[in-house]
Amino acid sequence: MNTTDKFKGFPEKGLKFLKNLAANNNKEWFEDNKEVYRQQLVAPSLSFITEFGQLLQKKLSPDIVFDTRTNGAGSLFRIYRDVRFSKDKSPYKTHLGVLFWEGEGKKMANPGYYFHLEPGGAVIYAGQYIFDKQTLQKYRSAVADEERGSELEKAIQKVKKAGYEISGQHYKRVPRGFAPDHPREELLRYNGLYAQSPAIKVAELTSPQLIKACLEHCKNMAPIQEWLVNLKQESVR
Repeated sequence: MNTTDKFKGFPEKGLKFLKNLAANNNKEWFEDNKEVYRQQLVAPSLSFITEFGQLLQKKLSPDIVFDTRTNGAGSLFRIYRDVRFSKDKSPYKTHLGVLFWEGEGKKMANPGYYFHLEPGGAVIYAGQYIFDKQTLQKYRSAVADEERGSELEKAIQKVKKAGYEISGQHYKRVPRGFAPDHPREELLRYNGLYAQSPAIKVAELTSPQLIKACLEHCKNMAPIQEWLVNLKQESVR
């Protein structure tokens, strides 16, 4: 698979593979169709990762990390599900995930831009799905701080105004040590923070114009990403 190939869009055969996988989620079917997966999903994903990753570095941040390894350590998530602690023992994911992150260490420990593709469309996220213990403590302190908390509120309002959803709320109550009536009590109940784009339709997915569409979404969600990157940098000082 050549990662230097120009990205032409995700082939319809790749989207059909995911749809068929949902109906045939077993090892025998996957092994019989593994070459389709490699050629119609993995190969274009690597082109997408390279081209879009370089564009993110150029247009948004030179510190964006992307990686074309396919063993799970790179930007492309493995299609194999971890079923050890799940009631659902289906062996394969029926979607494709790609992450571009910003920070040192493991990719999931950092804020980033996550691209999620399904047969019927895609979405792209900015931020961090769940904080580790240290980052969560730093996040809460920053939210409670007047200056940094106000900066986050402004970032969220800017992203919302552009038409994006904000998520991450997890706890029903304000954590111990913070006033229950704190003006940012809602944000204190988050254990992650991320923005979500409107749905990306199949017509865009199968086109090379997907790169530009994703960049526009990332630009609009960048205030969330930038605030979290600053928080992360503080946590490693």
